[in-house]
Amino acid sequence: MAHVWPIGGGKGGSGKSFITSSLGRLSAELGKKTLIIDLDLGAANLHTLVGVPEPKKGFSDFIRKKIPLLQDTVVETPSENLYLISGAHDNFDVANLPYEQKLKTLRAIAKLDFDRILLDLGAGTSFNTLDFFLISQNGIFITTPEPTSVENVYRLIRSIYFRRIRYCFNITDFKEMETEADRQFGEGSYNKPDCLMKVIARTDPEKYLQLKNEFSAFRFKLIINQVRKHDNISLGLQMSRMVEKHLGLNMEFLGNVAYDDHVHDAICQQVSFMERYPYTKTASDLRELGKHIVESVGKQLTLHYM
Repeated sequence: MAHVWPIGGGKGGSGKSFITSSLGRLSAELGKKTLIIDLDLGAANLHTLVGVPEPKKGFSDFIRKKIPLLQDTVVETPSENLYLISGAHDNFDVANLPYEQKLKTLRAIAKLDFDRILLDLGAGTSFNTLDFFLISQNGIFITTPEPTSVENVYRLIRSIYFRRIRYCFNITDFKEMETEADRQFGEGSYNKPDCLMKVIARTDPEKYLQLKNEFSAFRFKLIINQVRKHDNISLGLQMSRMVEKHLGLNMEFLGNVAYDDHVHDAICQQVSFMERYPYTKTASDLRELGKHIVESVGKQLTLHYM
């Protein structure tokens, strides 16, 4: 069974696709059969970053049933051991997957035969992004040091937390719990994870224990991208502690990736940054992150709640 890494960020411009493509290349170079899937639905660009400018097939062919099996949409890249499921030909309506198609996709991903699968997810807190994050106990969050980016990635993590809770209850029961949280802890408390979990503990101890166990099993990772010399290099550790304190989720800070103008040049020239500029601080930072992807051991979550 593949080790799945959903990768996302709270807003566009964080370098999410660049990080995903770089980690995919590094994982492949270190001997892992690696697949990257472009699930930034409606705004896919991962194919360009891995040297496949005109993929002949992709994710939308699976959704439209032109290709019955997701595994048959996989294409090779110029990098040995690195494979791609492209979103290059997705129509904008693919960005809003119906429930049944999303469930079909999640189950198909779980069956793919690769050592590592990296999911390049859309920015923000759409249900698609949240649900794809919940396919795995591991998820990587990308942010830049700007306050707006930090705020948005925290909102994304928080939304995943609430989305998982929401799976456990029907609409009526969930609304009743929100009302009870406001009654017990004050107006607006339904939007505070700890307050909602206290209500669940009192009203449904069995589901509370189930959620608590699943949340403790999450192994989320954080990367701060485009870090300049004057930025706070401790920001990642501070954010990790904040997530653990307020959400009770395991959040490991993997490291900073230095800002480098050459990244822009490599993307514009459609060449591998790691090959063109291997001795830069940014390349060194990425190699350290790549080792973590290869060496980490984990498992997927089951999809019984979908």
